This record gives sequence, structure tokens and C-alpha cells, in this order.
Amino acid sequence: MPTSTTPTFSGVIPPVVTPLTADGELDRASFERVITSQLDAGVHGLFVLGSSGEVAYLDDARRTQVMEAAVEITAGRVPVMAGVIDLTTHRVADQVRRAVDAGVDAVVATAPLYIRTNDEEIERHFRGVAAASDLPLFAYDVPVCVHSKLDLGMLVRLGTEGVIAGVKDSSGDDVGFRRLVAANRAAGSPLRLFTGHEVVVDGMLLLGADGVVPGLGNVDPAGYVRLWDAAQAGDWTAARDEQDRLAALFEIVFQPRGYSGGASGLGAFKTSLQLLGLIESNVMTTPAPALEGEVVDQIKVILAEAGLL
Repeated sequence: MPTSTTPTFSGVIPPVVTPLTADGELDRASFERVITSQLDAGVHGLFVLGSSGEVAYLDDARRTQVMEAAVEITAGRVPVMAGVIDLTTHRVADQVRRAVDAGVDAVVATAPLYIRTNDEEIERHFRGVAAASDLPLFAYDVPVCVHSKLDLGMLVRLGTEGVIAGVKDSSGDDVGFRRLVAANRAAGSPLRLFTGHEVVVDGMLLLGADGVVPGLGNVDPAGYVRLWDAAQAGDWTAARDEQDRLAALFEIVFQPRGYSGGASGLGAFKTSLQLLGLIESNVMTTPAPALEGEVVDQIKVILAEAGLL
């Protein structure tokens, strides 16, 4: 069972996109360029097969390819976390075993999908997933996708017992996150707590978050590293200024019109990476369409204004 604390997991850990070829295969060369750009920017870890990695769209073979490639490219320079997102406990446990074989350093799981569960069943789910390996397990709180909010008391209890190592909070509930930070601190800080909220990272670090998992970190990892470094130095003015710049850059996700939320947000990240020359194509997994036309020009303007082009 994983230990109750994992001090090596902290800082900026972007949820890496999965570059694809026109026929939906992993574009290994583009993937390597993206990861290399992250490492060169000084990130503290990588999270593959999250929402930004299109985990829900990828079959087992492609998921394995992504994990193995990330581990090989990273070569131990930073920890690699992998999403093991699936419908039920047994299916998630199977994903965990694949992650173990691929050599990742930690796994990230949500509450069960599709089936309707209560808090007691969700807790049983995380205990079952943790029992599938010795890898540190992080709970992924993303109610927009799984339609349930992870209970604060359950998370702290599982952390105290060493069942989970931390939480990646993508709930958008900043009050809830602050309560979790306070409860975790009162319990002796058994959990490593990460915000996935790109535009309030300075505030979350000020209140005690251990790090950030920003989708926008695909586009500007160096900006988030600068923000983290400023926060660690206690220079909150510099942290706020960097956050303001990143918030302006985040406007790329609001440029698409007539697209789903996933296609517009992730599509903006992929389109930006294509414009930056890091990936060959901004193709998305079916049924999500790639961004094209005027919106690409709008994103290009924002990238230039942010100093990235």
C-alpha cells in the first residue's frame, strides 16, 4: 500500500496532451517534443492520461503506448503520474496494473463513472484501487465529468490511513479546496494537494496547495514554473503578475464558438502547440473536431500578446 505522504510530488505537474496522427495513433515525435519542452521549462512532474491527455477516448493499447513513451522520454528526470480512469473498481484496477507494467511513478483515479454511487461506495472504490498496487494513488476530484464531488472527510481519512497519497482538485470549488487544505493541515498533512484551476494558482498556493496541474501548462510551462518559484520565495506580487499574464493567455479557450467545452479547451491547447511548432497536428479524437479557420488566427494573436510567438 502507498505511503501516507509523497514529498517528491509537488510543484508544477502539467497534464500532458496526447498528440495524434490523422488516423488517431500516438504521434511519438510530437509527444517527445512536448515532454522535452516541459522538462526544459523546469516542471516538477508530468501527468499523462488526464482529461487533457484525452484518456476517456483512448483504448488500452494507446494508453499503454502513452505511458511507456512518457516513462522512456522522461528517463527518471521527474516523476510521471498516469490517469487510470475507467467505469468501475475492477476496470480501474486493471488500468493500474497496466500502469505498473509501464513503469509510472503514481496513478490518478476518479470516482466510478456511469454507475450511480454514494460516498460509502466511492470510499470502497478508492480502497479497492489502492489495493491493486504499491504505487501512490491520487484521487481526482472532477465532478463535471463524474457527477459527484469527493467528500472532504473521506479524503482526509483515506490520506491518514495511507490509502491515497493526495488529491488533484479540478472541481472549480475554491471554497471546498480551502476547506480541504485546512482539514488536511489539521490532520498532520497526510495528503499532497494540487489545484487544477489555471487562473487562481497564486491564491491556491498562498492558502497552502502543494502544487498545480494546469492544462494551460502545456502551452506555457515556464510561466507556471516562474509563478511557483515566486510563491516559494514569498514574492506574491511577482506571483500575481505572472498569474495575471497566464490568465490573459487562458483566453485561448474562450475563442472557439459552437464547439463543446472539451473540444474548445483542449482544442485550444493543441492548436497552440501546433502554432508553437511542438506538435504536427491539432487533430482530436473522434468525435471531437479539430479547431480551424478564424479561431486559429484568434489564438495566434493571444499567443503573440503573451510573448510566446
